[in-house]
Amino acid sequence: MSCGDPHETDCSDVLAEVYLYLDLECADDRRAVIREHLDECSPCLREFGIEQEVKALVARCCGSELAPVELKQRLRSKLSELVVNAEARELRPD
Repeated sequence: MSCGDPHETDCSDVLAEVYLYLDLECADDRRAVIREHLDECSPCLREFGIEQEVKALVARCCGSELAPVELKQRLRSKLSELVVNAEARELRPD
């Protein structure tokens, strides 16, 4: 995804890492870069809002259950594939 505006960090890079950001699983310097991007890019901020809601819903439904590491890795992989596929669709001429 790209909003069409120039940013220091590409929109697709930010959205690919949004779950790491939400889960506090990225380094502080990377969190700062992502937060700065979200502060200046309203399309990504809207997408981030959706991601936050999904995470909150999962937290409410699953309580304190922890997902196995393998499941987390598979989910991240699938989410990355979805982002790549969505970007490819955006680039295809109609």
